[in-house]
Amino acid sequence: MEFKTKTTSWLLTYPNPNDKIRIFCLPCAGSGASIYGQWHKFLPKDIGVYPIQLPGRENRICEDPILDMDSLVKYITNSILPYLDKPFLFFGHSLGARVAFEITHNLNSVYNKIPNCLIVSGSRAPHIPEPNPIHFLPDNEFLNAIGKLSGIPNIIFENKELMNLFLPILRADYTIDETYVFKDKSPLPCPIIAFGGVYDTEASEDEIQDWSAYTSNLFSYSMIEGDHFFFKSHVEELLNKISKIISSYKVPS
Repeated sequence: MEFKTKTTSWLLTYPNPNDKIRIFCLPCAGSGASIYGQWHKFLPKDIGVYPIQLPGRENRICEDPILDMDSLVKYITNSILPYLDKPFLFFGHSLGARVAFEITHNLNSVYNKIPNCLIVSGSRAPHIPEPNPIHFLPDNEFLNAIGKLSGIPNIIFENKELMNLFLPILRADYTIDETYVFKDKSPLPCPIIAFGGVYDTEASEDEIQDWSAYTSNLFSYSMIEGDHFFFKSHVEELLNKISKIISSYKVPS
């Protein structure tokens, strides 16, 4: 397969056939794939980093966002299937962790494929619902609640046109996250490695540890300094840990 740099709908680039291993990255609520745009600089060159772009943001701004988990999982699964011909892992932060978890189950049950490892970050275990849902609130109250999480640049809140663009995306992502209902499934056969923020009010250390129930394989977790967005504020520390995880699964040259 010839390596192509043209964008796809769900991936920003076609995967490189020379990859030794691939990591597919799922964004948190309201974010686009570019949040992982610099990760390749911190990882070995033979590790392919492929952020997944959801409809309604960045290069897919003209598309309607998806409002339910099942549809999102099916679309992403079908999109990445051709590129699971190399060892692969998933990374997801917050909402992205739950999406990655459901994609992993879908691949395992329907296609008999499983990642070498599922890496979840800043997310309560799947059976723990959002204690304070906000997706149904009127616009002003909804935006005020999101503003308290401090993950969205002030320039967006201060610009009405930008806010009008982002509001449907935010509401869609929070709807998916907060209406998600875990359906009891057998533990995954792949390892799960979890990361949490020491000061994260969205996912406590105990809630991070609870991911251990979802694998029949190895489980480990690490807490990193920072709040819910530690994966951005402490990206080098996180990627040093992830690099070691990925390297342990690479096929030798």
